[in-house]
Amino acid sequence: MTALRTAYAASDAALDAALGDPEESAVRSAALDAAEEFPAHLCARLDAFGLPAHYVPAEQGGALTDHEQLLRLWRTVARRDLSALIAHGKTYLGAVPVWLAGDEEQTAATAAAVLSARPVAWALSEPDHGADLFGGTLTATRHPGGYRLDGIKWPVNNATRSSHLTLLARTGTPGGARSHSLFLVNKSALAAGTWHPLPRAATHGIRGIDISGLAFDGATVPATALLGPEGTGVETVLRALQLTRTMCAVLSLGAGEHALRLTARFTAERVIQRRPLVDRPHPGAVLARCAALLAAVEATALVGARSIHGLTTELSVTSLVVKSLAPTLVDSVLGELAELLGVRSYLTGVHAHGAFQKVRRDHQVVAVFDGSTPVNRSALAQQFPRLVRGWTTGTVNADGLAETLSVGTAPRPLDLSELTLMSRHGSSVVQSLPALVESIAASGAPAGLAEHAAALRATAAALSGPLSEVRPAPRPPMQAYELAEAYELCFAGAACLHLWAAHHDRHAGEPLWQDGLWARAALRALSARLADVLRAPRPGPAPGDDHIDGRLARHICESTAIGAPVTPFGAPMRIDTGDRPAEESTA
Repeated sequence: MTALRTAYAASDAALDAALGDPEESAVRSAALDAAEEFPAHLCARLDAFGLPAHYVPAEQGGALTDHEQLLRLWRTVARRDLSALIAHGKTYLGAVPVWLAGDEEQTAATAAAVLSARPVAWALSEPDHGADLFGGTLTATRHPGGYRLDGIKWPVNNATRSSHLTLLARTGTPGGARSHSLFLVNKSALAAGTWHPLPRAATHGIRGIDISGLAFDGATVPATALLGPEGTGVETVLRALQLTRTMCAVLSLGAGEHALRLTARFTAERVIQRRPLVDRPHPGAVLARCAALLAAVEATALVGARSIHGLTTELSVTSLVVKSLAPTLVDSVLGELAELLGVRSYLTGVHAHGAFQKVRRDHQVVAVFDGSTPVNRSALAQQFPRLVRGWTTGTVNADGLAETLSVGTAPRPLDLSELTLMSRHGSSVVQSLPALVESIAASGAPAGLAEHAAALRATAAALSGPLSEVRPAPRPPMQAYELAEAYELCFAGAACLHLWAAHHDRHAGEPLWQDGLWARAALRALSARLADVLRAPRPGPAPGDDHIDGRLARHICESTAIGAPVTPFGAPMRIDTGDRPAEESTA
């Protein structure tokens, strides 16, 4: 293990310990959810641990040098309580526009706020405009010495609790490309009576989080509050979203891991007619498929986080793919796991303090964050011509891809100026598939892996035809959304293959890596979804597929009993005992 991997592991373990006893925090999280109270105790522990420093770039006095490390830390929190991470991590999202467009004074002020654990909110949404950034009607009107703010921002995470806002306001002609600007607003500097917080909205999940808003009526901010040149607000937001959308994948990854552990423990300990559920074909197959899809989410999230540094110029594609794929797959996983748990997935006081129903409700909002899944797929459709051209020419940023795949190593410093609104060369992760598949076939891959890899390459190649038929348009045809989903699945499969090829030697002997188990399972699950999306026949089994379900399900159940990782790149966790029904039943 490299020194950096050792440091990652130590940091993960330290944060896990700082969060306290898992059973205790599970009880408290359930109580706070029922009472719709803010998870202040966990947020305070995250502050004491120093997590806010990881939201601030090192050059601004923080500890953010590596988004893989941030992903790992966030995952440790998300697999405990998704609500707490959504509440705390929003500060990173709110601060990113300042790192992109702020001047020295603005970045210093924001860094000081974040490092002192004062939340920063990102005020984009408006009641009647949703994700339409150009449609926002809150205005910032020039007046002597600055700007006057009038209008409403809602819903906004941490709108009431935050000390600062990065706020998008209309400064130009409605509908124009340069109609909006970004402002860094210090709420404490606003004159009394010129603004007020809006009541917290009641939510189905993340019930205690500060989802509220702000109303401005003649609030004035100085000219120095303007972030970047006037009229560049939407462009800055779109560049910032490339970072935030990519990192949102960890919300799904943590939620999926939490739910998988709860369900695996139940299937291992629930005995019916003298046999645990996990030993029966259907429950074992469901558990294995869910574990395989979660491994695919992990691979995609890791490749995404490392792409922030290694393939920065391609992040306009990668971020859209990652943000759409992760919540979609995890929502599917949660649905299947709920069927295994039965009524225990719905009741609040019967099994594990109702943790499953909480994580399922909490996760439903992830697909909406930072642009909904349809919004992201529509944006990806605008880049179909570049993706087709990149596949046809075989364009690959080999150095950037190699760095992206070097999980557990220090990445190059992030150059924010390389964030472009459109990828110049498509996606190196997908476009390198042909050469990767040839390499895997020539290397004597485990039984079945080469066949799954070849099938993925064939699907990706066939996809380029339909992609080329879709012309970029403000409102793409329905077919474009399905093709975007298929491309996401191809990206996820490529991420799995790349990470297996780059790291299987280092993990030799680990159960999930033996015979390419996790990679074969993930590719098999992804290929089935690809067939459904493309309305094609599901592929037949590859050699060795008949042994995947039993091996994978049993490994996951054993791992949850000892707190071991449940995914190929996961970290151990302290055991949450919860309720453990082991009773006999004939039902």
